[in-house]
Amino acid sequence: MAFQIKHPDYHLSPYTGLTREGWIDAGKYMLEGIFQHIRSFDDPVVMPRRETEITYPHLKDSEENQHTQRLAEMFEGLTRSFFIAAPLIHIEPEITICGYKLRDYYKNQVLKSVTPGDASYIGTYEDQQEIIGHADPFRAFQQTVETCALVICLWLSREEIWDTCTKEEKDRIAVFLTSYAHASTVPQNWRLFNMLDLAFLHMEGYPIDRDIMRDHAQVILNYYAGDGWYRDGHSFDYYSCWAFNVYAPIWNLWYGYENEPYLAAKFEENSNRLMETYADFFDEDGFTMMWGRSNIYRNAATSAFDGNLFLKNSTVDPGLARRISSGSLMQFISRADFLWNGIPTLGFYGQFGPLVQGYSCAESPFWLGKAYLCLHLPADHPFWTAVENNGSWEKLQAKEVKETTLDGPALCFTNHKANGSTLLRTGKVVKQPGDIHGMWNYSKLMFHSKYPWEAAPTGEGEPGEVESMQYVIKDGTTGSLSRANVTFWAGESDGVLYRRQFFDYNLQTECHWMQAVNLADFPVPYGLIRADKFRFFRRPVSITLGALGFPDNGTEIIRRQEGAARAIILKGRDFTGKEKQLAMTIYDGWDDLKVLKSHGTNPDSEYSLVIFAKTARQKQYGYEPYILISQVITRESHEDFTAEEIFPIEKVEYADAQGCGGYGTVRILLKDGTARKVVFEGLEGHISL
Repeated sequence: MAFQIKHPDYHLSPYTGLTREGWIDAGKYMLEGIFQHIRSFDDPVVMPRRETEITYPHLKDSEENQHTQRLAEMFEGLTRSFFIAAPLIHIEPEITICGYKLRDYYKNQVLKSVTPGDASYIGTYEDQQEIIGHADPFRAFQQTVETCALVICLWLSREEIWDTCTKEEKDRIAVFLTSYAHASTVPQNWRLFNMLDLAFLHMEGYPIDRDIMRDHAQVILNYYAGDGWYRDGHSFDYYSCWAFNVYAPIWNLWYGYENEPYLAAKFEENSNRLMETYADFFDEDGFTMMWGRSNIYRNAATSAFDGNLFLKNSTVDPGLARRISSGSLMQFISRADFLWNGIPTLGFYGQFGPLVQGYSCAESPFWLGKAYLCLHLPADHPFWTAVENNGSWEKLQAKEVKETTLDGPALCFTNHKANGSTLLRTGKVVKQPGDIHGMWNYSKLMFHSKYPWEAAPTGEGEPGEVESMQYVIKDGTTGSLSRANVTFWAGESDGVLYRRQFFDYNLQTECHWMQAVNLADFPVPYGLIRADKFRFFRRPVSITLGALGFPDNGTEIIRRQEGAARAIILKGRDFTGKEKQLAMTIYDGWDDLKVLKSHGTNPDSEYSLVIFAKTARQKQYGYEPYILISQVITRESHEDFTAEEIFPIEKVEYADAQGCGGYGTVRILLKDGTARKVVFEGLEGHISL
């Protein structure tokens, strides 16, 4: 059964009705789903497993690796569920769920996990090296991630658990933590896990290597790209928010302010910079967008607001922070497909294999428990007492669009008052050729808060040749298909965002041999207009461009035409029965517009539809149309789009006499009297990765 708010308060929380009491109820709801599977007081938090092909423990691995993975799974279940339990234990020390007093259960499980010889003993870093049979100084283990969750939760429930431990028990925990804190880690956000382990040990009077701490911290600072965002590996994603901008503020509080004031000041400055624009990353309902890896963590993205509140000089708007945190929580917890057997699915809403990574296990979704950390704030904190407000959404006029462009992390997001949606366009993306999962997570031309990305459609007629919000190129000679795996960023100019994508890019082939497309797009009230220019190395080719994936639970398909422009409109409902509508319009450069049916590729619905445009270029060398103009718009109702909204373009003017857009400015005049100039010349000097 989906979670329902028992006592909504629309005076304090006019947008969601959710208060601190409601958050506590939501935490208990989640824990009840977990503890219905705990058969005895000594049983670890290991949940029923629905998926066995992608997630770990990997059944095809060696017995040694499987053993290590089973230990990691036990620890992951313990510490991530502890994210939800720890603040509740502090609020209600006697809290009991499914017959288990949480304070006693978690204390027992923590001690069992660090006690040699116990059936639930996780083992130190050195123990893991012995299990795999050799000492690899660069090997990192999943347990390092979870030790960080453990120390946060021990701190949150200090009086109820940590302070009730004997000195011998504390020392036992410290030996375990020290092992991972000082050992090898992954050279990206993982360094923060070691930093918090070290900071907790130092805070509790245990010796640490300060040089190791300082080395990790300076590297983390140097991942900073600007605008509050950190680069994690090659990518920008929510790890910047639920890792860097949560753990760094906690580190400041535990260690940095006192021992590393320069680094602490920079982490504080970066968090406050994120708060300047991060609220606009969510839509009018507070929805979190499906984007980047680890989407099974869902509303954990809102934990960056709570992270900011750990700082000495926090700048976040508490009423806005709670409104978004509550809206995103309800986005998921209020849906009937969110839980399977009482635990969050390995999906975004329901179970959805295409977004799951191999480093996850059945208990991994409990990372979303980081959103519950806001419950560490006392009842009289402004986060709980301020009246909810909706930030920019309260200031936007009926069809106004607010655009935020961040060149550091290469993110451009637009808030569309007309339909309450937030759209995201990204750059600085590098994925291996053939990494279709990475492309779905990062390389979509647009991510939408109300339309989670669609995997490759499975319908008949265009097998493999269509992707939602991606171009696919088919070689007319070999029949091979190419998808964009690298996206360069060129920034915004005069209201138009510029990027470049390469298809099947790899460093062994020179860039100018690649198929490439220069991207230019700009917002309209209900969506985006594209005016992209292809640069071909090989022809003949055919090209497709898919619209957003549309949930198909009974859909009306409508076709319209105005002059040479054509449109297809879809009217239907999502899994919850909410009305939805999507339209795709094609203009210059396109030959045809079709609809493809699919099954099992949409996170919101078992069946889905993808509108797609198609065209072909036949000559190896020849002056054929270069510019492809299209529009995708959506609304959350069945109220008809106007003719002007479906066909917004009055005229397209080309600088070249042939009207192909091979050179010079492309001027797009809209029926509302506005105009956009698309200029690709000079783009080469602005692209960045």
